Amino acid sequence: MVRNYNDAVAALNTLQSNFSILDAIRKSGRGMNKQAIPEMLEWCRKLGYEPSDFNDLKPIHIAGTKGKGSTSAFISSILAQYLPSPSQPSPCLGKIGLYTSPHLRFVRERIQINNQPLSEDDFARYFFSTWDRFDKAAREAGLPTDASAKPVYFRFLTLMALHAYVTEGVDTAVIEAGIGGEYDSTNILVQPTVIGITSLGIDHVAMLGGTIEEIAWHKAGIMKPGAAVFTVSQPEGAMQVLKQRAAEKGVDMHIVERHPELDTITLGLAADFQKTNASLAISVAAAHLRALGRTGIPADITTSSLPAEFKRGLEQVQWGGRCETRREKNIAWYIDGGHTLESIEVAGKWFASQIVATSSEKQGSAKRKRVLLFNQQKRDAGALAKALHKTFSDAIKDERPFTHAVFCSNLTFTEGGYKADLVSVNASSKDVEELSVQRGLADTWAQIDGETELMVLRTIEEAVGWVRKLASREGEGQEGDVMVLVTGSVHLVGGFLEVLEAPAQL
Repeated sequence: MVRNYNDAVAALNTLQSNFSILDAIRKSGRGMNKQAIPEMLEWCRKLGYEPSDFNDLKPIHIAGTKGKGSTSAFISSILAQYLPSPSQPSPCLGKIGLYTSPHLRFVRERIQINNQPLSEDDFARYFFSTWDRFDKAAREAGLPTDASAKPVYFRFLTLMALHAYVTEGVDTAVIEAGIGGEYDSTNILVQPTVIGITSLGIDHVAMLGGTIEEIAWHKAGIMKPGAAVFTVSQPEGAMQVLKQRAAEKGVDMHIVERHPELDTITLGLAADFQKTNASLAISVAAAHLRALGRTGIPADITTSSLPAEFKRGLEQVQWGGRCETRREKNIAWYIDGGHTLESIEVAGKWFASQIVATSSEKQGSAKRKRVLLFNQQKRDAGALAKALHKTFSDAIKDERPFTHAVFCSNLTFTEGGYKADLVSVNASSKDVEELSVQRGLADTWAQIDGETELMVLRTIEEAVGWVRKLASREGEGQEGDVMVLVTGSVHLVGGFLEVLEAPAQL
């Protein structure tokens, strides 16, 4: 084996939990594995670390349902302004780690240093360093060195990230939890400086429970004594649970309101709801910098004027696939990786705001083609389609929110299928092959709204091609660009961006 980046990704993909395993867990009602943390600690020690070894990373731990990645990106971007640079004569940081999930196009996006993904060479180096340590531990125990000798995909990447950050001398690491918090793989951190809990909603019910209170209980599991805790406004039941768990753990929890100065700043991430994420990031970053001993950070930053570094960080942040706009001839693509109904509703409201913003007296929005390009590999397609139609109708304030809707799988290319970074075995291969979910979505949508032109296509590449043909066909008579909302999952958006940028890679 050459042991390059492609070899690393191929080996990593062997650690994914397949659909049959995940489906059995969902159906069993077992929820999150209470042995997850003890098991993670055992893997950690096989890698050669104790959890306390990660204290030197001065980690910031972020959990929540919506906006975890965006909030983490805001925090990292703010802190990056305190790295050595011509505009920062008094730096207090040297290297900042950012660990997030899932990735859009490249798995190495998950592990960043100073807001740059690991290079392909560095990813391969740290991947095989981690892989070999687990093989060595297995051999010493007289066990086989197959996939059973390694933790599953997300656990492996979490430990690999921490290993890379320690080795690279990272002095602050922003760590986004995966699913939940209490039993999440990232919750082996024992001494974070600050905790952030973003907006909560209903998601991963098989793992976390079906009520907002149960979900809040899991998310609050990352709270640690000695770490400042910040959250945003939450549903009443969720907030009561967060407060109760904070009291049980002996921590002070602060509720962050929108920072008034954000109305005068152009955030690097579009959409009004990002101001909530940015406000949380401001409080978390400020608390962290004060914990590091940085002077000049207002004690109550929620009502104080923001330091210039904070403003630059908020303006310069980049986080692809979240309320992102791309344009080409006759088409405006509006891209958001939201996957819960609540986050999709937020994406719908953002899309609606773009409809209004790009309309004029001569260019009425009613005459413009609006296209939904959607996928979500959930089996209850009928219920999902009904909820989606209502969500978009309410957000766009139109009983016919889209003139066209395209449902496709997450398969990227017509020939060649998935790029290795985008391979996922977490969905039913039979459902994907037969387009069962997509056909169910289209059938139900037709019953609700018989005027919408519907298409079911196998790949993202075909879906993009179909939209381009529509735009070309409509171009001369169309007043303004065809507006396309691409949403439903990060996997769809990642594949979509791969297709969109494919010509530039030829």
